[in-house]
Amino acid sequence: MLDRRDFLKGSAFLFAAPAIFGLAGCGSSSGSEAAAVTWDGKTFKHGFDLDYRPYSYLDDNGEIGGFDVELAQALCAMNGWEYVSVPFNWDAKDAELTAGSCDCIWSGFTINGREDDYLWSNPYSDNTQMIMVKADSGIATLDDLAGKKVGVQTATSAYDLLNDEEGQKALADTFASLEVYDTYTTAITDLKAGAVEALAIDVTRANEAIANDSSLVLLGEALGSEQYGIGFRKSDTELRDLVNAGLEALAADGTVATIAAKYPEIEEYITLGK
Repeated sequence: MLDRRDFLKGSAFLFAAPAIFGLAGCGSSSGSEAAAVTWDGKTFKHGFDLDYRPYSYLDDNGEIGGFDVELAQALCAMNGWEYVSVPFNWDAKDAELTAGSCDCIWSGFTINGREDDYLWSNPYSDNTQMIMVKADSGIATLDDLAGKKVGVQTATSAYDLLNDEEGQKALADTFASLEVYDTYTTAITDLKAGAVEALAIDVTRANEAIANDSSLVLLGEALGSEQYGIGFRKSDTELRDLVNAGLEALAADGTVATIAAKYPEIEEYITLGK
């Protein structure tokens, strides 16, 4: 396990080279902020989950990628901002935003249920929480999850939903156990190995996994639906407004559609320009 603090001290410029759009960039921040931390007006420090394909990732070679990363790079290139990537473990997102390590949290980040915790961009993607299983598992409905070991990534909407009395906690209470993972990559590996029998997961993340392994399928019933946005510190209204305007421009000139077409597993869910 990487020490996130040491990692981020060395990563701000190590991963600053964008894959497609040159040395331009963006970022965001958290709602529970320390005093005087704000955007500097020229550098966009993009905070994202280091393992949330196809929206964002950091691979074994230190290369960053994903729909959110490419779109952030395009936004920065258009605005003449310097792009700095700040990949982190997802449960560290608020600490990184509050400390000013990043300017935003932009990584398949759910607005719903967090409306008052951050300053939000306009939504840019729809999403649905689903259950993924192995095709030969014999699990066909949500009721079939009773007595089963179910996995979920920590600090995600699926995790919140399964722990919320007004969400799907009643369903989760029927599970043999709810296994919590740091990343969905590890959780998916355990699902394939039989260590868990199902995963509660975003449909877009699940589609990426299924595209690479036809032995995985989604149940027909959804757990819940949501929208993704970019979360900023509440004081960064100027940055939020510039990002909103920039994303509208990138949708209008076809850049959003071009990037989305590279990620067919989420293309239909992208709402910018539609």
